[in-house]
Amino acid sequence: MECLSIRGNLLSGEIPDCWNHWRGLDYLNLENNNLTGKIPPSLGHLNLSVLNLRNNDMFGELPSTLQLSTSLIILDLSDNHFSGSVPTWIRDKLSKLEILSLRSNSFDGHIPQKICQLQSLRILDLGNNNISGSIPKCFSNLSAMANKSNQNSYMFQWSITLTNLFCMRTLLVLKRRVDEYTTVIESIKESPNRNIPDEIGNMELESLDLSMNQLNGEIPSSFSNLNFLNHFNVSNNNLTGQIPTSTQLQSFGNFSYMGNHLYGPPLTKNRSTNRTPTDVANNGSRSEGSNVNWLYVSIVLGFVMEFSGVVAPLFYIRSWRHAYYRKLDHIGRKLYMSWATMGR
Repeated sequence: MECLSIRGNLLSGEIPDCWNHWRGLDYLNLENNNLTGKIPPSLGHLNLSVLNLRNNDMFGELPSTLQLSTSLIILDLSDNHFSGSVPTWIRDKLSKLEILSLRSNSFDGHIPQKICQLQSLRILDLGNNNISGSIPKCFSNLSAMANKSNQNSYMFQWSITLTNLFCMRTLLVLKRRVDEYTTVIESIKESPNRNIPDEIGNMELESLDLSMNQLNGEIPSSFSNLNFLNHFNVSNNNLTGQIPTSTQLQSFGNFSYMGNHLYGPPLTKNRSTNRTPTDVANNGSRSEGSNVNWLYVSIVLGFVMEFSGVVAPLFYIRSWRHAYYRKLDHIGRKLYMSWATMGR
């Protein structure tokens, strides 16, 4: 196995320390669960490119064995309870890091100067910790943050076979400031209806993944302005209405929209775009209800026929009733005799 993603499954308990047998694993994503405990030391023995433990309840210091994961490109440990200082060995051992997120933990101490030597680092997030001191001036040496990437988005920058791309958590790559990204996410969280803000459609996004967020409402019409998207996913929400028409949005497959109540291209295949999902659902309900009603009718008719053909004559025809009881009495005597004979 090269890729393991069990994100968002309400998993609890500690991560077992048994990863020595998973040497071929390249991608591990356990984010958005209720995992506790420390990072098991055996995780460090894996040749991982991506390790994502974001949004759990894990704690403790980073194990020293993690420095053995020299192939790490993305390390996301944000939204946990990890503590201690930011290890200096990150620069010495994890020199290939492009994304390092330790946000919303309990790290303390100073930012190590050696982080400035991570020449491939593009995203560094140490916010919402107990880190003190000043920001090292050598941060100006992080040239990869300033240089424009030749790739369309970061998710394609580590070597992993295309067959495993389906389990990767797509990053939201912006050409604008990070605080704009934060504002958009916060506006979704604070919205009482959890609707997608119109403002997102006015941003020059290259990749947008809002899947599995319990979002409601329609996809904003402003999304037709997202002309630079190379990845888009709003699957498994509660979205309704027609997909906005644009060359970009229609270029993505059904997988990007599944698990909603959306309609229109690219989902529309054999039905008119004027027909809403509500109409389709109602028609389906009526059809299904019609089938169920006929089933009930056939059951009732069968019962009536059996009652009128067998039971009713016993009440109204005396000779039938006497014959019926004599037959029952005869069967009863035979059963009794058989039972008595067996008893001897």
